[in-house]
Amino acid sequence: MKKRARFYVNLGILLLLTGVIAYPKVKPLFLSGQSAGQDFQPRQRPSLRVSGVIISPTSVREQVRSTGTLLPDEEVDLSFETSGKVVSIHFREGTRVKAGELLAKMNDRHLQAQLQKLEAQRRLVVEREFRQRSLLERDAISQEAYDQAVTELETLDADIELLKARIAETEVRAPFDGVVGLRYLSEGNYATPNTRLAKLIKTSPLKIEFSVPERYAGEIYPGFPILFSVDGNLNPMDAEVYAVDPMVDENTRTFRVRALYPNTGLELNPGRFASINLLLSESSDAISIPSEALIPEMEGDRVFVYRSGLAHPVYVRTGIRTEDRIQIVDGLAFGDTLLTTGVLQLRQGLPVELDNL
Repeated sequence: MKKRARFYVNLGILLLLTGVIAYPKVKPLFLSGQSAGQDFQPRQRPSLRVSGVIISPTSVREQVRSTGTLLPDEEVDLSFETSGKVVSIHFREGTRVKAGELLAKMNDRHLQAQLQKLEAQRRLVVEREFRQRSLLERDAISQEAYDQAVTELETLDADIELLKARIAETEVRAPFDGVVGLRYLSEGNYATPNTRLAKLIKTSPLKIEFSVPERYAGEIYPGFPILFSVDGNLNPMDAEVYAVDPMVDENTRTFRVRALYPNTGLELNPGRFASINLLLSESSDAISIPSEALIPEMEGDRVFVYRSGLAHPVYVRTGIRTEDRIQIVDGLAFGDTLLTTGVLQLRQGLPVELDNL
């Protein structure tokens, strides 16, 4: 009896386990009222609500932005070429001067005295050369005697020119038109060639120096127009590239460029910071899409378009990139509906609903 009772208990447990296993498969039939012989209808995938835009012609610009510095067209530290006592200064700080204008003078009285002596001697030598030439014409002296007189005159002339050059070293003259900065010397100071008198700056025109990434090395050339602005004046100003450094900096992978701005009104000062904008190319009939609509993949860049209620992937080729948009040069056409949201959830053939078109 005990063996029979144990058998029935084990049989009951086995039937209970079989029912638990089979319950999930049988439950939908009972709950829906369908019989086992009826056809099973799979559930349709739900559609995804997304936003889209219709591709239309747009204007695309490829721009490079950089920062630079305004430089004077010319600048030089003014100083004497010799040593001595400064006896006069002929300029006011911050004023404009002309090329060749005397700016400062050093004591040269001893040189002037030597010059007077040589000029007096020259008058006598000139008269002697005249008499010797007259005698030579009458064959009263030899050619050698006349040549000696000519050589003496030429030697004296050379000495006078040398002395005048030494006197010129005691003067500081403006090498070009410009503005004299602050002076660092007063009358009565002893100056040497290492003593700086002041700085002379030419502020019209102005140079603009900036750097450009090496990838644009073949697109920037002398004559290339640029726009720039400075703090306090947001209106862009026009300048023109006049020189491009042929060497790329191996540390920054950029190359230096210099442009020229006329600055005829002297409204800008050297040393100021400048924001540079270079327009490399522009197209008014291009296809551009929002950056977030592009999906970069190993096979290439991909976007999704809307066709008959479904999402379809399209591989594209890109062109100019800006901060928020990308030019598409191949793969899309005007009139296509581009899906711009939910792109990471989209799949081939996924039903979609446009909520903005």
